[in-house]
Formats: sequence, structure tokens, C-alpha cells
Amino acid sequence: MSLKEQITEDMKTAMRAKDSARLGTVRLLLSAMKQKEVDERVVLDDTAIIAIVDKLIKQRKDSVEAFTKADRADLADIEKAEMAVLSAYLPQRLDAEQVNAEVRTLAAALSAELGRALAAGDMGKLMGAAKAQLAGKAEMGQVSAAVKAALAG
Repeated sequence: MSLKEQITEDMKTAMRAKDSARLGTVRLLLSAMKQKEVDERVVLDDTAIIAIVDKLIKQRKDSVEAFTKADRADLADIEKAEMAVLSAYLPQRLDAEQVNAEVRTLAAALSAELGRALAAGDMGKLMGAAKAQLAGKAEMGQVSAAVKAALAG
């Protein structure tokens, strides 16, 4: 079963269970997916759906931070609940050591391809390769830190 089918089934289950909070979040996700399909005239695969889920979770994290600063715990709790529902659609995340190992492997491969040691100017190339390989498997902030560390050391 594809991720898109799973999300649709979860929406139907939430409707039957009259779980309005979960239903609203799943509908939000389906809406974002449909918007991307219409805008770009493509059929989304699981990787693209994971990218959308990542984006929605990042938005929720930013909202939680803003609501917490504004002393609005009630709104922050709603956003946290939505994050929990969305997180169920993400694959198992790599830990920091696994991300660092993947980035070091990519850096070695890129260095061999270029025929020289990597410099700070190669961050875009390495980040692009890392983004392609680790999309959905790791948080991009963590990947960026690992890329900077690999170029520094």
C-alpha cells in the first residue's frame, strides 16, 4: 500500500471514529498533497509525500515555538497534536551518528569524483547529494550540520 493510499484510509478511519482532530490533520495533509499535484501536474510518489509531511511538521514546530513565546499553551498543544499525527507518516529517522557517517561517505565519493579534497565552496554540491540521498530519512538541519562538519574536518 502506498503512502497516499494509507493516508486516504486513515482519513476514512478517522471519519468513522468521529475523531475530528485527527481527521482535520489528515485532511490538511491530503489538501497539501493535492495542491502540489495540481500546481506541478504530477502524481506524487512516497518521497514527495514525505517531503510535504516534513514541511508541514516544520511549520508546526515554528508555530509551537511562536505560541509558547506568546504564552498560548492551548494553541501550542493543538499544534503538537497535529505534529504527532503527521509524524506517523514519516519513515524511521536516522540518528546523528548515522547521518554523519552517510555524509562522510558522500563527501569521500564527491572528493574522488572531483579529483581533489573538498573545500568550503563545495558545500552546495555536497548538500545537494546529501539532500537527495537522505530526504525523509533525516532532518535537513541535522544534515546541514553534518555537511559543515565534513567540510571543516
